[in-house]
Amino acid sequence: MSPEETNSRIPAFIREAVAEDLKNGRFNYIRTRLPPEPNGYLHIGHVKAFLIDYFTAKEFGGELYLRFDDTNPSKEETEFVEAIESDASWLGIKWAKVTFASDYFDLLYDWAVRLVKLGLAYVDDQTQEEMSASRGTLPKGTKWSETDSAIKPGVDSPYRNRPVEENLDLLERMKNGEFAEGSRVLRAKIDMAHPNILLRDPVMYRIMNVHHHRTGDKWHIYPMYDWSHGQNDSMEGITHSLCSNEYIIHRPLYEWFLEKLEAFPSRQIEFSRLNLTYAMMSKRKLRKMVETGVVRGWDDPRLTTLRGLRRRGVTPEAIINFVTGTGETKNDSWVEMAQFEAIIRDDLNKRALRRMAVLKPLKLVIDNYPEGQTEELDAINNPEDPNAGTRKVKFSKVIYIEQDDFRETPPPKYYRLFPGNEVRLRYAYFVKCTHIVKDNKGEVIEVHATYDPSTRGGDSPDGRKVKSTIHWVSAEHAIPAEVRMYDQLFTVERPDDGEVESIINPKSLEVLENAYVEPVLAEAKAGDKIQFERTGYFCVDLDSTPTKPVFNLTVNLKDTWTKLEKKGK
Repeated sequence: MSPEETNSRIPAFIREAVAEDLKNGRFNYIRTRLPPEPNGYLHIGHVKAFLIDYFTAKEFGGELYLRFDDTNPSKEETEFVEAIESDASWLGIKWAKVTFASDYFDLLYDWAVRLVKLGLAYVDDQTQEEMSASRGTLPKGTKWSETDSAIKPGVDSPYRNRPVEENLDLLERMKNGEFAEGSRVLRAKIDMAHPNILLRDPVMYRIMNVHHHRTGDKWHIYPMYDWSHGQNDSMEGITHSLCSNEYIIHRPLYEWFLEKLEAFPSRQIEFSRLNLTYAMMSKRKLRKMVETGVVRGWDDPRLTTLRGLRRRGVTPEAIINFVTGTGETKNDSWVEMAQFEAIIRDDLNKRALRRMAVLKPLKLVIDNYPEGQTEELDAINNPEDPNAGTRKVKFSKVIYIEQDDFRETPPPKYYRLFPGNEVRLRYAYFVKCTHIVKDNKGEVIEVHATYDPSTRGGDSPDGRKVKSTIHWVSAEHAIPAEVRMYDQLFTVERPDDGEVESIINPKSLEVLENAYVEPVLAEAKAGDKIQFERTGYFCVDLDSTPTKPVFNLTVNLKDTWTKLEKKGK
């Protein structure tokens, strides 16, 4: 990637701040980090932070660390660590080093002891409820800077002035597992009257008698995120901690710790969070959906996890173009899913091979076509890519067309096939409907037509025009396939705000088990991107077999007729 391309992917204010830090000597190198918590799979909301950290380091000749925040062993699994590494690599992100918060548990504990000795931390025996009540709460929907005079001062803990030696003894015994979970915590001693509630003696360590996936049973206390996060940045020499706006309120706390410890002063810079309509951003809710079977797994194509998007056929290039192209605003804003789909469509238009597939087949018999004859017709692989060349498609007397491409009684502005009407078969001939066959329920099961041999692959020699071209597959040569048609998983634009059970779209998945596709698609491999002509972009699913390929809908093509029909026009 060229420097010019990299520049366009970094918010201007971040580029300017980092450049100024290098110019004025605040830092003489650049190191950023990605700090995911390994308690779930990455989703589209994580990508913005990942890319900003990555491209910032890349532009300034620095390096990126991938550091896993494994401070809560009750929710973390090795599976998630491996998945995050894999997904980040799939995006094209490269890092200099993989680290874990747990790599620094010993040093972090030493730093906590130092704060205790300085009289800046103490062991508190209050319950969680008592501590919450004494700290106060922030009015919902407000920022601390907007409510400086509105928040009542907190109340000091009765244990706040414990002697240093007693605190050191209790902390050591906490670490060794002598006390029950919830009985004691270590808190920083800052200011119980501070308008920013996070600085009202925040908890640094809590007792957890839980096995850790990397440190085993060594520790019985684990650091809170606000204690480990900033210190780990300092320990690793991270110059710039680039994160979303939700961490603005945390920055004074991180800076307080680093100042008191006289540690390397990493700089935090915030940017707006990416919010996408109809996308679940809560990892807790996503995990619940997976564990309760609401979706098939973290890679369900209806999810906007990176695994789900990948299985659905979205490319890393489309994701990067979308995330870096949304622009930067001071406040968090929402981006429409349609904007993401438009970028996916544009990306696949350039790379996806064209193929013909009939999803809901209706038999069309060409009565005047020679019995037993088969032709091979030339078809374009991708009109956007001249180097993609052409392929041969087989044509015969009996073909399948889409049910929606025929109407016995056509509505206004319907130009596809109906009795007496003539249309073009893609790459083949003009055909005119002559009559139909129905079953005993009155349903059309077979359409009959005649063809004009002089129109092969082009216009009629007599200048006759048709208003519609439809796709097809030869009944004799077509391959049976399963096609999974996806719609939005949620019925509301902001699913994070609702209870999952009440907002699931029951029509988010339609499985078409009787589709037919071109014979060449029997050779398609999992992950291949295909455009089914006139239908949409599809991806070959992992469940595919040589005898029955499976395709996932990535995104529909624009279809003016469908919109008109839904409006009753």
